[in-house]
Amino acid sequence: MSQNIPVLVVDDEPAARRRVRSLLRADPDFAIVGEASDGFQAAKMIAELNPSVVFLDVQIPGADGFAVLKTLVDPKQLPVIVFVTAYREYALPAFEARAFDYILKPFKRGRFFDVLSRTKAHLRTSGASAGARDGYPARQQDSELLVIKAKTRLLFLRASELRWVEAQGDYARLHFKGASHVTRATMRGLQYRLDPAQFIRIHRSTIVNIAEIGEIQPLFNGEYCVILRDRTQLTLSRRYRASLDGILRSQQRRLPRC
Repeated sequence: MSQNIPVLVVDDEPAARRRVRSLLRADPDFAIVGEASDGFQAAKMIAELNPSVVFLDVQIPGADGFAVLKTLVDPKQLPVIVFVTAYREYALPAFEARAFDYILKPFKRGRFFDVLSRTKAHLRTSGASAGARDGYPARQQDSELLVIKAKTRLLFLRASELRWVEAQGDYARLHFKGASHVTRATMRGLQYRLDPAQFIRIHRSTIVNIAEIGEIQPLFNGEYCVILRDRTQLTLSRRYRASLDGILRSQQRRLPRC
């Protein structure tokens, strides 16, 4: 990226801040503009420093990480939020709060650097410039962890293993290999949480993992039959044709004519 990406580090533990700081300094594309040890200080620094990325602990004095986000004047202009915490149970609320990713302590260097890499790619594709936020992007991006609430259980699933999603009223059914899970979610909300480079919406009630597409056959009136590798047949509607066509064009391919 042409400029350093301004980052704020928020954690009440000095040792935790030091580790995040040392890892960030290993990547010259990021510039630490401040550190905060409590929620009130964090909210003040986000407003004043306008960071593009915030590494935020959940349990901090004054106001917790979720309360910090609620204090921001314009929630549409949130920076990219990466929660860094030792508590697994906050994962679902974090993603519901539009977090970009969720890192569990203790974490490995590789996991942290992977988040940095995807953060940079995300800022490029969302059109956000370093040091200037044009608004939080319309999707939460490409976390390896997909956390859903299914009945009384909290499930931690690999997003890459999700095959496709279908809308069922106020709920959505997520299809994995050999299993499916129903969760209360909208298609728009799930689309926001899934990596747009891996998942594409092909119908108002369907999202599909691009890697699972095995065949595409023309139907009529501009619609297509999308056949997955397990032979599941789905419909690509005219409304969402341009999205899939764009991906194919980037691979120098085109949809067959109806």
